Amino acid sequence: MIQAKNIHKYFDDLHVLKGVDLHIKSGEIVSIVGPSGAGKTTLLQILGTLDKATSREKPELRINSTSIVELSDKQMARFRNEQLGFIFQFHQLLPEFSALENVCIPAFIKGSNKTEAEQRAKELLDFLGLSHRYHHKPNELSGGEQQRVAVARALVNNPKLIFADEPSGNLDSESAEKLHELFFKLRDEFGQTFVIVTHNEELANMADRKLVMVDGKIEN
Repeated sequence: MIQAKNIHKYFDDLHVLKGVDLHIKSGEIVSIVGPSGAGKTTLLQILGTLDKATSREKPELRINSTSIVELSDKQMARFRNEQLGFIFQFHQLLPEFSALENVCIPAFIKGSNKTEAEQRAKELLDFLGLSHRYHHKPNELSGGEQQRVAVARALVNNPKLIFADEPSGNLDSESAEKLHELFFKLRDEFGQTFVIVTHNEELANMADRKLVMVDGKIEN
């Protein structure tokens, strides 16, 4: 599913990622842990095509057999929309839109018609226990409900790969536990691969594999 080799990232003279290699199999749930400043989020953003590795180091990144470094910006944006899903610590829902409308946005970007997009969004919201919240705006939802809407948005285009950056970091312990259980339920139900950056040890230890980053590298 993911093959990355020689991933470096420099910000001016700051060497943040120092030659990361990793292989993640389809259907795996992999957690990435480590101290603040170790490069976890930077790595996640590069794997998720939101940022690029430093090219002079000749990195390699293949996702589902597609060579990411060979894509144009336009091709990469399309690949990201169709193949990848993202869940962040802060749900980043648009406040002026309802839960249903927020979930539909990636589908509209993809070009799905309104009927298809809304049908898929409702299926996901129903699956996530939010059938009674279609028309509620984010400020009318609890933190856990907002994050489940964000999960539905990440899944609406049926992506094969989900990236999550501190997904439960802004939730109370009960909501966090439910979200963690949800990831495994989704993997079992839909077969997605999850890559999760987290400081939550419980979630990290639940994963199929836990990768530890220290000073820009993954420890063996």
